[in-house]
Amino acid sequence: MPALSWLFGFLTAVIIECLIGNNIAWTLGLPKIPALFGFLIMLKKPLLIPGALAYIIIVYLLPLTLTARFFSGKINKIAAKIYKLPTPVYTVLYLILLYIIIDIWAGISDYRIVTIKLTFIAIILTLSLNVINGYMGEFSCSHTGFMALGAYAASTVTLILCANDKLFGEALLPSFFAPFVFPIALIIGGLSAAIGSLLVAIPSFRTRGDYLAIISLAFMFIVKSLVENLEVLGGARGMGGQPSLANLPTVFIWTALSIWIINNFVTSVIGKATNAVRDNETAANAMTVNTRRTKIVTFMFAAFWAGIAGGLFAHVLCYVNPGTFGIKKLAEIFAMVYFGGLNSVVGSIIGAVGFNLASEALRPLELFKWIIIPVIMILIMIYKPTGLVAFKEFNIKKILAPKGDK
Repeated sequence: MPALSWLFGFLTAVIIECLIGNNIAWTLGLPKIPALFGFLIMLKKPLLIPGALAYIIIVYLLPLTLTARFFSGKINKIAAKIYKLPTPVYTVLYLILLYIIIDIWAGISDYRIVTIKLTFIAIILTLSLNVINGYMGEFSCSHTGFMALGAYAASTVTLILCANDKLFGEALLPSFFAPFVFPIALIIGGLSAAIGSLLVAIPSFRTRGDYLAIISLAFMFIVKSLVENLEVLGGARGMGGQPSLANLPTVFIWTALSIWIINNFVTSVIGKATNAVRDNETAANAMTVNTRRTKIVTFMFAAFWAGIAGGLFAHVLCYVNPGTFGIKKLAEIFAMVYFGGLNSVVGSIIGAVGFNLASEALRPLELFKWIIIPVIMILIMIYKPTGLVAFKEFNIKKILAPKGDK
């Protein structure tokens, strides 16, 4: 089905769930609306598996099937008219419809809201690391360090200006200004990460081979140790009390911006130069590509978006701790990148969404969750070594084109 038909089908499903979801759940013997498509209920209480499956069929599959069967023709005609509008206009219309669906679905429970926000942040992190490990062909282990720099820098700005905090005292600005300060704080967080990335890039790109991996891993531990021992930033206790400014629309907008900007970057002249450096640095240098400058600019660009993700992460949880930005977080980001596929914006989105939802769905299994997920990753590496969707370009015109125009 074309994109608009899918969106209308999901819109129907989430409206049904919002209006009568509780009644359907109680009728099927479920204690409440399943938080994550029934997976949590099924793993916690296997006896409720029939009810959870029936709920998914009634609430999600039936609306999608009926939309495809009876309304796809009319929706295709609407899509054809929308498609005649300028690309930015119909792209924004589709994004608004997508956000409405996500907002209705997530609004049913706070758990869904937090899960969606963290998934959006994971998309930004995965895309930014894919710029380095996929498009540039290097292996960087410093992404959690950049995330930490962005989280602490953005938190410091919002706590000083917009919050009454025991570390920094009373707010310098009235709370009215907080939503306007937050984008500036995020950009400062991103710039802090980009500047910090020079400590890795300048020495690393004078050499070749595995030196970047070693230096970037050392950088991650340096940043983690630094924030652990700076009492002005809360030390090992962490930094809390951030104003709750990262609401769902804000995180959604930043995620959409990151996809658009990163996709434009990797398809731009400097993005093509980055690919040339990855494929053959000597040949790229012979073709007048300034390889060292290209690497540094690409590395700083990726670090900037990791810093943005860190700032959003801190204001979603309203707390940051140095322990968050360690090896475990780095392993999760690597898993999302290689699960989705290298050198692909679409692959990064699929990897981030798939890994996060799978991780949340398997949460009731506790320890066994960290056995199942690595086994899945091993199988993917065996049968799809480049990831699920690798080396695929993100083309909004092809994605949103109505039936017959693709």
